Amino acid sequence: MFSPPDVLSVDHFSESSSPEIVEGSSVTLTCSSDANPAAKYTWYKENGDPDLQPLSKDPQLVFSSIQSSDSGEYYCTAENELGRRTSKYISIGVEYAPKLPSVSVSPSAEIVEGSSVTLTCSSDANPAANYTWYKKNYKLLQSPEGSYYLTSISSEDGGNYSCKAQNQHGQTSSSVFIGVQCESHIPPKSYMLVLKLMSMVHISKLALNMFLCLLLDIKFLCFAHQGHQICSWKHFIKQTLFFTMIYSITII
Repeated sequence: MFSPPDVLSVDHFSESSSPEIVEGSSVTLTCSSDANPAAKYTWYKENGDPDLQPLSKDPQLVFSSIQSSDSGEYYCTAENELGRRTSKYISIGVEYAPKLPSVSVSPSAEIVEGSSVTLTCSSDANPAANYTWYKKNYKLLQSPEGSYYLTSISSEDGGNYSCKAQNQHGQTSSSVFIGVQCESHIPPKSYMLVLKLMSMVHISKLALNMFLCLLLDIKFLCFAHQGHQICSWKHFIKQTLFFTMIYSITII
């Protein structure tokens, strides 16, 4: 007696004794139907494309080393000259160890003492990874969120930080370096400008006295400078060199 394919049954088999399907394991999907003449089978993966391309035209769809990208919904069809039937969907969720974590620092610009800094760690994993932050092998934080906060960073907080992503299938880690800029103690530009002007005034006074000495051919000339009497060329030259040095340093 001839008959079209009967209700389809779909089963999956994994070489692992665990009920979970783990990345890298061998998985077989099997499609069967009662039909006469025997049915021809075709496997598909649902991806929203109306023009699906068949994955296999055998009763079994075999993954010798299943990957995370193979996760999804599959179905098969059984067909003979009397009719065609489509199976229910079978959902395949592949579990896998965390991929290499992506770590970032916010703000990404120059970090100055006293500012707030956020370290973020994320990794593709199934099931979701748990994150642990370290600095020099010292555990700072362990959480499923993957973010570590420094509310008022100091120069001592600078250095290498590492993030470990882990689930029951494995672990991996990435690191990031934080450089902290100390607060500047350099006098403001306006203050430097005042120093420059003051030094220029001192040099002008000394230059005037030197000019007078040359005109009058005086070997020793006494003049007041900042409450002190300078009465020799030796003192005069020392003062001139001193204020010339100040002027050079304070040039902006």
